[in-house]
Amino acid sequence: MPKVDLPLHQKNIIITRSKDKISEIKKLFTNKGAHIFDFPAIHVGYPDDLNPLDDALSEINDFHWIIFSSSNGIKFVDERLRSFNTSLKECSKKIKIAVVGEKTSKSLSELGIEADFVPPEFVAESLIENFPISGYGLKVFLPRVQTGGRNLIADEFRNSGSRVVEVAAYETRCPDSIPKETINAIASRKVDAMVFSSGKTVLNSAFLLEKEFGEEWLRFLDNAKFLTIGPQTSKTCKKIFGRVNREALKYTFEGLSDAAIDIFN
Repeated sequence: MPKVDLPLHQKNIIITRSKDKISEIKKLFTNKGAHIFDFPAIHVGYPDDLNPLDDALSEINDFHWIIFSSSNGIKFVDERLRSFNTSLKECSKKIKIAVVGEKTSKSLSELGIEADFVPPEFVAESLIENFPISGYGLKVFLPRVQTGGRNLIADEFRNSGSRVVEVAAYETRCPDSIPKETINAIASRKVDAMVFSSGKTVLNSAFLLEKEFGEEWLRFLDNAKFLTIGPQTSKTCKKIFGRVNREALKYTFEGLSDAAIDIFN
């Protein structure tokens, strides 16, 4: 197909994501003809204090279920387990694992593990509503981000009678700056859309934009469409950026790509 016929031909789109994850999403948009500007809005690493995570992992085989709400949780739990000469795959032989989201499920399968439960919709509410058994009497491990995120899963399982161990497995921090090429695109008002995959990418993007452009930073994006991956991201985007032009119908990066195609065609 000639590039001019691609649905996102000549569209300049900013992807806000952790630096090591942007490249895997770029192809979804460049294959549709878009030109991508990188905007790393998240840096992911271990939490400030590893002791609570290590304490939970020392008794990991005592849990009935582990619930992962992000691929980062899977990555850092597995890395930490390997430092103790075991792995998430080894632990999965004794413990059931549930995940929220297609990408999280894929991250698990890349470790050779099949999730025991994936909800029909990729949000916490769907996991709670469709969980295959009662929470009563369960011991549940919830690795999560250190700051931000939602407490809904932990609260609902506690309310149903589960013993929930909720600890920080990773932290998402704000990078120091915006790439120069992206700054130039924003300054010249050439941005057609910005893509947000979490509330934190919204918050960190706004912080970095104000740091670079001053109090009037939002005016540089007057003509840009803001695309969000799901309801919680949309809520933050409306609060910080004042609007959401399109929310993905499917809460994945493929869904964001479809949203971009839809809004520009």
